[in-house]
Amino acid sequence: MNRGILTINAGSSSIKFALFPLASPVSPCAEVSGQIDGIGTGETRLVAKDRHGAKVADEPLDGTQVAHAAAFDHLLRWFTAHEAAWQIVAVGHRVVHGGELYSRPMVLDAGVLDQLAGFITLAPLHQPHNLAGVRALQALLPAVPQVACFDTAFHRSNPAVAQTFGLPRAITAEGVRRYGFHGLSYEYIARVLPEHTPKAGGRVVVAHLGNGASMAALVGGKGVASTMGFTAIDGLMMGTRSGNLDPGVLLYLMENKGMGVKELTRLLYKESGLLGVSGLSQDMRTLLASDRPEAQEAVDLFCYRIVRELGSLAAAAGGLDALVFTGGIGEHAAEVRRRVGAQCAWLGIDLDPAANAGHATHIGQAGSAVDVLVIPTNEEWMIAHHTQTLLGI
Repeated sequence: MNRGILTINAGSSSIKFALFPLASPVSPCAEVSGQIDGIGTGETRLVAKDRHGAKVADEPLDGTQVAHAAAFDHLLRWFTAHEAAWQIVAVGHRVVHGGELYSRPMVLDAGVLDQLAGFITLAPLHQPHNLAGVRALQALLPAVPQVACFDTAFHRSNPAVAQTFGLPRAITAEGVRRYGFHGLSYEYIARVLPEHTPKAGGRVVVAHLGNGASMAALVGGKGVASTMGFTAIDGLMMGTRSGNLDPGVLLYLMENKGMGVKELTRLLYKESGLLGVSGLSQDMRTLLASDRPEAQEAVDLFCYRIVRELGSLAAAAGGLDALVFTGGIGEHAAEVRRRVGAQCAWLGIDLDPAANAGHATHIGQAGSAVDVLVIPTNEEWMIAHHTQTLLGI
């Protein structure tokens, strides 16, 4: 029987999964991958593809309000039926928040789970679902070891000054600080970047642009600054998240609109960003194809915020040797990359229009002072790699 490592990324309404063949080292190509979408909506669906990209599943889940536990049970039953030749020997989980305690992957036991549950207040929209995924898999595969890989861990190398808020020490001592997220993506890019440019060990900014978006500055392959802070709504404007916001806006909304925690949470996480500004869609493809002025304003603001943060991160890194685009928008939206490049010529960025339009790996002109690259991220493989390394399998 073939042996593999299962990776799980459990969100509020979806479960992303991938099965990696166990090898030394673990294969970078998943044997099967996919996701269960629409959990709790009455339109839950499992979609999966094989290592060649061919669809091997596209089916609804029974029940009008499928919960996470039932979704995991369906996933394991689907594996048993369709991947019968594979034995799951370990499960690696993406866990958004490791707090100040965890700067590296950890084997999950009752004690670690209790500590991670204590971070729910730091990531209330993500951490509960991550931990629910762990518990569901522990119940379904009680003899299989589980490993947590933290999205905050990569940013623990940021200097203290980059992690600190200008708040009273009594508050920051409680863990209110800049944590940074998307760490597994940044770690993967830092790992593979030396294969693509001799400047990988220099001053690098990585733009992870997707429905959730952030940027990070690296020096010598280690993080020194991130656009995301205490939560995953800081920094760049995103699909439905506001990004950087004057705290006074929240005070205004509380005082003058009577908005409470639930209303503000919905506003900042679900109703803002590209969707809120455009009034049309959170999908960059839809906005770029639209001739509505509101859609163009949303794209303009998205690119403007990237340009602003790029300048800030270059300052934190002491300069800029390479810029990497990754994530769904970063990898596929040539127009976004073009706009960012055009507005950052002063930093030494000079894009090759043809290479950019063709989504090449290297999209900078030959004489560009800054190497500009497009590199697909692979957070799932990063989780599988950590799981294998930690367990020694």
